[in-house]
Amino acid sequence: MDRQDSVSNRPWHIELQGIDPIPDSERHGQIQDLFWIWFAGNLGLLGVVYGAMLFSFGLNFWQSLLAIIVGSLSFLLVGSFSVAGRDGGVPMMTLSRSVFGIYGNVLPNLVSWISLVGWETITVIIGTLALMVLFGDGGRVQSDISAGISLLIMVGASIVAGLLGQATLVIIQKWASYVFGILTLAVTGLLLSHTDWAHVFHHPEGPWITGFVPAVSIIIAGTGLSWTNTAADYSRYLPRSASARRIVATSTLGAFIPLVFLMGVGMLAATTEPQLPTALNPLTVLGREMPSWMTVPYFLTAAGGLVVEADLSLYSSGLNLLNLFVPFARYQTVMLDAVIMVTGTIYIVFIAKNFLVSFEAFVVLLGVGLAAWAGIFLAYQLVVYVHRLPLYRDDADLHLIEWPATFIWIISVGVGLLFTSSPWFSGPFAQGIFAHSNLEILMTFVISLLGYGLWSWKSSFTRDTDG
Repeated sequence: MDRQDSVSNRPWHIELQGIDPIPDSERHGQIQDLFWIWFAGNLGLLGVVYGAMLFSFGLNFWQSLLAIIVGSLSFLLVGSFSVAGRDGGVPMMTLSRSVFGIYGNVLPNLVSWISLVGWETITVIIGTLALMVLFGDGGRVQSDISAGISLLIMVGASIVAGLLGQATLVIIQKWASYVFGILTLAVTGLLLSHTDWAHVFHHPEGPWITGFVPAVSIIIAGTGLSWTNTAADYSRYLPRSASARRIVATSTLGAFIPLVFLMGVGMLAATTEPQLPTALNPLTVLGREMPSWMTVPYFLTAAGGLVVEADLSLYSSGLNLLNLFVPFARYQTVMLDAVIMVTGTIYIVFIAKNFLVSFEAFVVLLGVGLAAWAGIFLAYQLVVYVHRLPLYRDDADLHLIEWPATFIWIISVGVGLLFTSSPWFSGPFAQGIFAHSNLEILMTFVISLLGYGLWSWKSSFTRDTDG
């Protein structure tokens, strides 16, 4: 199918669509667009850091590889929710109103928005630190000209695509996949040349329950689960005739390839750089493995890969603000989020100077809220498809608050936080296997999925019986 440029969503023009349903006449998206969106969105070298964490759980090579594969398959959720975007024609958190109600959706939407702003800020922070090294700052976090220039470059590059919109993002992500994909291959080839292979294959087998399961949980929390709240944002322009199976497969594969590759490299890189997972600036640690002639390409690859992650978060966070009833146009909400992103980056780079603690606390605490939301939405999606009901309902057809979903979300989050361990907050039951494992995130997802699923099944059964 040839791409046709719609009036409201043209490449290199500001997208005019907000959170209203996309008319069938403007649904000219192609399924392969999703592959490039998620491939580029997961090219950032932050995946290397996730892979480096695995040996800290005491896992051997084969256990670590299995954890990477299982964790990366969490993008099946993104694929499933992308199908919902095709069917509803609206952004992800707008679809969520059909589950939680107009105002009941505010709390999950707020968690989603904070998560997106946090992720875009994190990626800009790491990219800024990388460029500071490139400009001769030597990796020191300090307020000087190199830091200011690095910040401006990262923020400017991230804002452009998020501001212009979906059609521009598709083109940028596709070309970024080619350019930064090739550069990433070169970088990882040099990293692998320093691998201590004897250490890799002679590492003893680690614990499955207290090692493997928590490792998978952390990967899921930082990869597939962290993108579920954006899935429909990039599939809502697909025609209704687009194959659901192809949507799921394309979305999952697009993320799976770079994630498995980069996390695998990180796992191997940790054999020579064991401090990699806990470093203030992990990219600087990796840079030590590069020959001098590769310094510039390496840090440009690192920063570029992070830009194409940040632009997705910035675009979706703007849509999230519209769902929170902010009375701005879409491009204006993107600029508002950009201001918040810059403020957060300045605070971490120039004031707090402690990236790791903030990152860990952020991923864990917001991961619980997103996990509860994702479990409920997946259950809702399954019920809707089984009973052949409309997935998206206009606000005029919704209650202000859908109490069952809202109540189950609050309970699931509350239970999850009881088992949560983070630098900012630790629940009373965050002990044993739940201590610093992110296992509470998987538990929260299962509780919300089963809770809302059982309620929906009971409600459907009662209706059928009464009928």
